[in-house]
Amino acid sequence: MNQTTSPRPAGQKTQNKEQKPKKRFRDSVEGLVFAIIAALLLKTFVVEAYRIPTGSMENTLLVGDFLLVNKFIYGSKSPQYLPFTDVSLPYFQLPALKHPQRGDVVVFEWPGDRDEVKPPEPVNYIKRCIGTPGDTIQVINRVVYVNGKLVPFPPGVKFDTYATMPKGYPNPQIYPEGSDFNEDFYGPIVVPWKGEVIHLSRSNFLKWHIFIEREGHACDINDTTVLVDNKPAKAYTVQNNYYFMMGDNRENSLDSRFWGFVPFKNVVGEAMVVYWSWNPEIPFYDIFSKIGSVRWGRMGMLIH
Repeated sequence: MNQTTSPRPAGQKTQNKEQKPKKRFRDSVEGLVFAIIAALLLKTFVVEAYRIPTGSMENTLLVGDFLLVNKFIYGSKSPQYLPFTDVSLPYFQLPALKHPQRGDVVVFEWPGDRDEVKPPEPVNYIKRCIGTPGDTIQVINRVVYVNGKLVPFPPGVKFDTYATMPKGYPNPQIYPEGSDFNEDFYGPIVVPWKGEVIHLSRSNFLKWHIFIEREGHACDINDTTVLVDNKPAKAYTVQNNYYFMMGDNRENSLDSRFWGFVPFKNVVGEAMVVYWSWNPEIPFYDIFSKIGSVRWGRMGMLIH
């Protein structure tokens, strides 16, 4: 018996032709969505690009440097704020491969000015880690000592003048409030650590009240009694590990000397490499001068 095939239903060929563009469009959209999600996950948890806007890390990092920051090494965090707002979100943090060490160049969320519990809006800073939890920091005639040992200047350290602020002339903007420190003669001061017990009194209230409030507790004073969460308190137990950060441009850096310690929860990542650099002051319409300002020698420079 001869086999026969049924004739193709009318219109099927046309229908298949119409379906192919739809399938290609759907595949393209799915691929784009996947790429966007992958990029967001990479940016959030692994590595992110940052631009240097100020000269506080000169000459290690220059204004107009673009760098990659390793967010995974210190334990990546989910977004802490609703995008494009300062609305806080619940967040989680992955385990850290290591914690900031002395000498690391670190990106972190600025904790706010000395007298602020929190900044008006989230801002990322980049500085060098000078002190870790429990370290005693002291600056004597611009030279940093940690636990009594001299810390050599970073290779890119910068001073604009040779004149120093004399010892015994306090800078009223220096942290903590009420201290007799200035930027060239600072400390000694101990970097707080998780579990440290701070003894509270009227005499040290100015030093600690903003610190305690940044940890999420009300702190006030009534006559001679310090109140934490409206209860009399003679001591306070620190809840986080902290770090002391300084800029390499020591005379032009608002850092821990001015606004205090950085909690580990504010740490974003470690600066790794400069991938692009040019003069940001040249406008884009002057394209030839802009291209001419590219600092080719800084491309691929590892950050130390």
